[in-house]
Amino acid sequence: MGFSGHSVPADLRRLVEAFDLGGVIYFARNVVGPAQVAELSREVAELGRDWPFWISVDQEGGRVARLGAPFTEWPPASALGRSGDEGLARRFGAALAAELRAVGITLDYAPVLDIHTNPRNPVIGDRALAARADEVARLGAVVIDALQAAGVAACGKHFPGHGDTSVDSHEALPFVEHPPARLRAVELEPFRRAIAARVATIMTAHVLVPSLDEDNPATLSRAVVHDILKTELGFDGVVVSDDLGMKALSATFALPEAMVAALQAGCDVALLCNSTADEQAAALEAVIHALEDGRLTVDRLEDAMRRQLEIKARFAAPPVMDDALAVVGCDAHRAVAREMAGWL
Repeated sequence: MGFSGHSVPADLRRLVEAFDLGGVIYFARNVVGPAQVAELSREVAELGRDWPFWISVDQEGGRVARLGAPFTEWPPASALGRSGDEGLARRFGAALAAELRAVGITLDYAPVLDIHTNPRNPVIGDRALAARADEVARLGAVVIDALQAAGVAACGKHFPGHGDTSVDSHEALPFVEHPPARLRAVELEPFRRAIAARVATIMTAHVLVPSLDEDNPATLSRAVVHDILKTELGFDGVVVSDDLGMKALSATFALPEAMVAALQAGCDVALLCNSTADEQAAALEAVIHALEDGRLTVDRLEDAMRRQLEIKARFAAPPVMDDALAVVGCDAHRAVAREMAGWL
């Protein structure tokens, strides 16, 4: 769930009490500074009952960074691609993870594994590591390994590839018009490498790929999520939907309908980032009704829980220690950011 405010609001507490939750996602609206974020993470962690909460964020660098100064301000991922330097990618991932762990964040929705093959793409652009699949795969795997070695779960996104689109899925539904052979050779290669690197989570794209599924966006497509990502590529981690309230879906699917369809397709986590508490509650109630009437099976939900518990066991965060905040925006991390910026 996303929420508003700099501390845990009453609406979120009520949702946890009624339904329990898997975790939260922070946005800039939740952030004042490092000490406040660390305290917020303490509050959120105390909400967990039978399992730890995900405390997650989109902190890629460049245009997509929810934690601003005094956190280190990272250049976009394209700087790493231009450098081609695995050592720099590893230093970046380790420094990024250290600052996230210092404030209690356990899951970062990074790195972007989309390939920048379309210069007219309005949403990916310099968020992509490179314009070649092999470079995105190589450097993406390094960033994943560095993040996870430092204790933060990584997330490769956006499966099966959002790079060759000309529409922003926040605003409308993009199409990916490639045949399966091209997708397997290009778009899927970074995800294949990420899986080999034991990436904890992979996020789906709200894109329509007619050669794979003529009717359903990837997030809601069993052919894409279950058949290709989980079965063909053998991904045994956690599949996360992109925000189900984005216009690529919400223009056609009501939030409760999208929630159930995402789980049916094989998503293990559903992101509800900018919905109201009432809308979030309706989506959770829809899952219960779908289980009762057979549209969702116990096996499907138990598989989602198994995957989450296995990953959470790897990345459950210890309590945030006050002295950990000293790493936030430290000289060593700023030096890495300056080295990256030299490649822009």
